[in-house]
Amino acid sequence: MSKEFDVVVIGAGPGGYIAAIRAAQLGKSVACIEKWKNPAGALKLGGTCLNVGCIPSKALLASSEEFENASHHLADHGISVNDVKIDVTKMLARKEGIVEKMTKGIEFLFRKNKITWLKGHGKFTGKNEAGVQIEVSGEGETEVVTAKNVIIATGSKARHLPGMPVDNKIIADNEGALSFDTVPKKLAVIGAGVIGLELGSVWRRLGAEVTVLEALPEFLGAADQALAKEAAKLFKKQGLDIHVGVKVGEVKATDKNVTINYTDKDGNAQVLEADRLIVSVGRVPNTDNLGLEAIGLKTNERGFIDIDDHCATAVPNVYAIGDVVRGPMLAHKAEDEGVLVAEIIDGQKPHIDYNCIPWVIYTEPEIAWVGKTEQQLKSEGREIKTGQFPFMANGRALGINKADGFVKMIADAKTDELLGVHIISANASDLIAEAVVAMEFKAAAEDIGRICHPHPSLSEVMREAALAVDKRALNM
Repeated sequence: MSKEFDVVVIGAGPGGYIAAIRAAQLGKSVACIEKWKNPAGALKLGGTCLNVGCIPSKALLASSEEFENASHHLADHGISVNDVKIDVTKMLARKEGIVEKMTKGIEFLFRKNKITWLKGHGKFTGKNEAGVQIEVSGEGETEVVTAKNVIIATGSKARHLPGMPVDNKIIADNEGALSFDTVPKKLAVIGAGVIGLELGSVWRRLGAEVTVLEALPEFLGAADQALAKEAAKLFKKQGLDIHVGVKVGEVKATDKNVTINYTDKDGNAQVLEADRLIVSVGRVPNTDNLGLEAIGLKTNERGFIDIDDHCATAVPNVYAIGDVVRGPMLAHKAEDEGVLVAEIIDGQKPHIDYNCIPWVIYTEPEIAWVGKTEQQLKSEGREIKTGQFPFMANGRALGINKADGFVKMIADAKTDELLGVHIISANASDLIAEAVVAMEFKAAAEDIGRICHPHPSLSEVMREAALAVDKRALNM
């Protein structure tokens, strides 16, 4: 007799573990299947995000920022520091300590919410009146469990390119780039997206000479053009050498270095030699060996599982969330979908406004936005008005030596409804939350302009940008 659960979640990344916790809070019997093992061979919850994604990369970004501040910026405060050194081994150990603390935290939450962790690989084997059957294999004996409802939350993995075998030593994806044992003298990065810019920034701050190759003709094409232009200027000033519109050709790696042949945007043949190469050209959904066909499901031509507006697949009581379905591959989007599905299973009627999901790039300065860009709105023929305010006119930004960047707000020309907020600044990831709240409640730019903001604070720039929409910023 197989074990039976109200809800079985396949995958314990941000979408999966949050879905499991919410379903358990709602009184369901819940199991979560996860097979992730760390390099030491220990089974861990948290998926890519906690183990080799969001959390460790932010730890390294923080460490490298501290190093750069001590090396170059403390003198501005009148603090003299000599002979600053980086202990890469200790930095990596700190990162691993944070990851361990976070993954242990999820184990605690599973115990607290009485969630069964099924350790191994989950694969559909069929369905009957009792529910969907899932085989769990890989740790000890293989067992089959029955689920009344299933949530597929298997996430994604790094896209690899033909002719570039990733060994995570010389040629690395996001996993290897988080664990270089020394600072490369020369580092090449293929892909100027979120991961490429963040990890390129980490090693650039620590002393690497970083060259970024991007196939697309525009830098940060998904961002508002004003943001992308400012970011390109600041990254160039920092020393990131970014080339757009390139076509990568043959890549040759030895056990000590790598040579990248490419054609630049003008059609000229170029050769780039580096000690290490990071390949960050997007991610592909994890649907390998899931046995979808056993329950009558398949992936679409892009490898994603098709769903409706409520994350339901074509098979009744089977849902999919996060990176295996349409939409941005963002941990917080997966979390929201996990909560949504758990509440739908409970009979509730939740809703996600995908236009109000924020994007963040954790460079220095950070880049964050929510809603639509000016170019998107203009292409739709929408009448808009914009307001922009720089951090160089903000006392708090000057005080903490972080005066780069600005806030840009876009509102409907007639109704003043906020349509997009775009920020490049220190702490943009925190500042954007105010914009998300405002847009969820269909606020007008004037609403933010009339709310009292603490002084001195970076958040005052949000207010000033909102006032600037109506050309009445107070400090410009």
